[in-house]
Amino acid sequence: MGNRLQGKVAAITGAASGFGAAMARRFVAEGARVALGDIQEGPGSALARELGDAAVFAICNVTREEDIAGLVDLAVSHFGQLDIMVNNAGIVGAVGPIDTTPADEWKATVDILLNGVFYGMKHAARVMKPRQTGAIISLASTAGIMGGLGPHAYAACKHAVVGLTKNAGAELCRHGIRVNAIAPAGMATAMVANVMTGDPKAIEQTKAGLAANSPLLNRAGVAEDVANAALWLASDESGYTNGHTLTTDAGITTGSTTAGPAFGEYQPMIREAGRKGL
Repeated sequence: MGNRLQGKVAAITGAASGFGAAMARRFVAEGARVALGDIQEGPGSALARELGDAAVFAICNVTREEDIAGLVDLAVSHFGQLDIMVNNAGIVGAVGPIDTTPADEWKATVDILLNGVFYGMKHAARVMKPRQTGAIISLASTAGIMGGLGPHAYAACKHAVVGLTKNAGAELCRHGIRVNAIAPAGMATAMVANVMTGDPKAIEQTKAGLAANSPLLNRAGVAEDVANAALWLASDESGYTNGHTLTTDAGITTGSTTAGPAFGEYQPMIREAGRKGL
């Protein structure tokens, strides 16, 4: 038990599983109280019971603005304030070539991955601005930084989350509110397990597969890595960080690979016209 979030109140969407559940547990362990929102009533209620008096759960469909407004209001009414908003809810969404992607699947993906983040920022700002303090954290992705790492709708939305984070941060900083994002690579979660193996419960198998292809030797990314990043962004330790997208990706977006860098071995310096050496 720590105290890095002592006295703070957080609202988390998509809190019943994966990154959201890991963040909820980490936040409570560090002294926070949490309002948990998710469409998964069973797992969400179970997590709230596990966390005891430090947690409250509400059904929250992030495509419904009123649900997100209600989650924010629940945090304030139940715990007295809102210090941290985490826009975490997500899906893989529409998959396939751009010329065969159904428009209704595209729109449904955007509704969850982008509109839901907008609603979360909007209603967090509504209650944070009068107090002149707060931290808003949204889940982007390495697919929101690079091309070719996710389906079209997913990548477009995650790029938009990065952009919205910068814009909202530029607006809200003058009210004492910091806005940041986290961009994970593929991590050992149920969603990734389902994509990789067809079984959302195959976490250990997924973890082994990710570790085998990770730039960090034998190290897969796990939900707790994202929770730890969120903890830092939510705490006063990141008090001068705003508009930033923090990666949890073993360096994939900055060129780290399992093969290592080009020119990884010594040779005499290469000069003009193929000459070598000093």
